[in-house]
Amino acid sequence: MNSFKVLMAYLKRHIKFGLLFTLYAIIFMIVFYLYGLPVEAVGYAFILSLFFTLIFFSYGFTKYYKTHNQLIELSHHITLSLQGLPEPKDLIIDDYQKLIKDLFFAYHQLETESDFKRMTMIDYYTLWVHQIKTPISALYLIIESNPNEHNLSIKSELFKIEQYVEMVLHYLRLESETSDLQIESLSLDKMIKSSLRKYRTLFIEKGIKLTLDPIEVEVITDSKWFCFSFEQVISNALKYTHTGEIHISLAYEPLRVVIEDTGIGIQAEDLPRIFDKGFTGFNGRMDKKSTGIGLYLCKKALKKLSHEINVTSEVGIGTIVSIQVERDVVVLE
Repeated sequence: MNSFKVLMAYLKRHIKFGLLFTLYAIIFMIVFYLYGLPVEAVGYAFILSLFFTLIFFSYGFTKYYKTHNQLIELSHHITLSLQGLPEPKDLIIDDYQKLIKDLFFAYHQLETESDFKRMTMIDYYTLWVHQIKTPISALYLIIESNPNEHNLSIKSELFKIEQYVEMVLHYLRLESETSDLQIESLSLDKMIKSSLRKYRTLFIEKGIKLTLDPIEVEVITDSKWFCFSFEQVISNALKYTHTGEIHISLAYEPLRVVIEDTGIGIQAEDLPRIFDKGFTGFNGRMDKKSTGIGLYLCKKALKKLSHEINVTSEVGIGTIVSIQVERDVVVLE
């Protein structure tokens, strides 16, 4: 089918020459006829001309088809290298290739400048995140040294600020396409408990019960990115659960961490888009503070780890989030 398409394109490109050949053939036949030459001689001359025309046509089409395949192959890595461009056969083709080369070098110059700006921005915000952690830590110390009835609420809001600051750093790292993964066998129980300790103030403040089943397994993952993803799920569960509990358990076949809440649930029409960048849905619009970034980053981070995340929900009943961590699993004795 592809060969036929190339053939039609070649014929279309050379249709003028075909028409010109036909016109010449008709002229010669008329002239031969007017001079009274035998029909056999006219036919012989026509067949001979057609034969050599087909030979040249076949040769030209073969070269055309080969050049087409070269360009198709080159299109797969044109952004990396210009090696493999076919030799220009005429001035126009040479001009096109010069234009392609100019665009190629301009593209790479822009890409280099963009990479430099992006790395500069990442370096700046990385520094900013580490600098702002100092006053946050200082505020925690001030709260601890001056106990009063408002401390719990202040610590809760301060913790949210801290989480938003961390989200900035994770967002930049995920968008940078650089890899800082450290894949190893890790205790799922330890990672989950470490993350939950950060949220104990919010659990206490909101009066949400936490139920954690035994999770005595080790999984192959990256601690920092898995904990970040898990914390985004917990943060969302706490945000939209006003009464009841959050239950964390382990399910098998495939192995997955399951987080169930008794929150307000997610609208059915919103479920397919909750991992889209910037999507807030009905709950986010009601909350007025949702950014639509948390679950997007969660999904992207888990994809880097080759983990999957699935969400089911029913409005007024709650939401179930499962993070599949099946790879090489070690069950702890």
